[in-house]
Amino acid sequence: MNRTEFVLSATVLARVPFVEEICLRLAADIYEVWRRTELHAGQSELAPPFWAFAWPGGQALARYLLDHPALVSGRSVLDIGCGSGLVAIAAAKAGAAAVTASDTDPFARTAVQLNARANQVAVSVVSDVLASTHQADVVLAGDVWYEQDMANLMMSFLDRAAAAGAEVLAGDIGRRYFPRDRFHPVASYQVPASRALESAETMRASVWIRRQDDETRGTTPAGPDPFAKESDVLPT
Repeated sequence: MNRTEFVLSATVLARVPFVEEICLRLAADIYEVWRRTELHAGQSELAPPFWAFAWPGGQALARYLLDHPALVSGRSVLDIGCGSGLVAIAAAKAGAAAVTASDTDPFARTAVQLNARANQVAVSVVSDVLASTHQADVVLAGDVWYEQDMANLMMSFLDRAAAAGAEVLAGDIGRRYFPRDRFHPVASYQVPASRALESAETMRASVWIRRQDDETRGTTPAGPDPFAKESDVLPT
């Protein structure tokens, strides 16, 4: 069984509840698909199969792009840490001139290709770009702030992208490592969630735009806010 066949066997094609314009290959049980992924790869301690679920921040960001297509219409877009490709697909549907989706997980890259095809949009899929200077007019990051090291790498990349002229948008529920002082919120939604993943059936997820550098001078990290959540992505 190749990787495409595996992703097809581990998921079903379904509409995203909060973004019904888009359908994705989704799994019902993260632990079962995680176990199957490790068996298929012949490896243990793989990263969770983020590609098999529509995470709250990604749903919020996708919804915002579809409702505000002028943000990406006619522009080049990069979706970093793309997972299922939900945000990249939303950007393509909103009229982006070119969309690239990046993820370190080869299963995610396969899932994005399948999901883009199912939604009849063109998305280029690449591996890790965090150490690069990938150029795009708009850079999108949904649900990528779940570990400190990853958050630091992500923010470094987003800062470089912004310095090169990109507009940077994020979708997040206010996780522990999300740098709220570097962004300002532009929209907030009550989004369907998986109880197994987030310990709740709905969550408040927000869309954030990176502040200009002169806006962040003298600021301090925000304290508790209505978007904050004490726990991280996955139960252990």
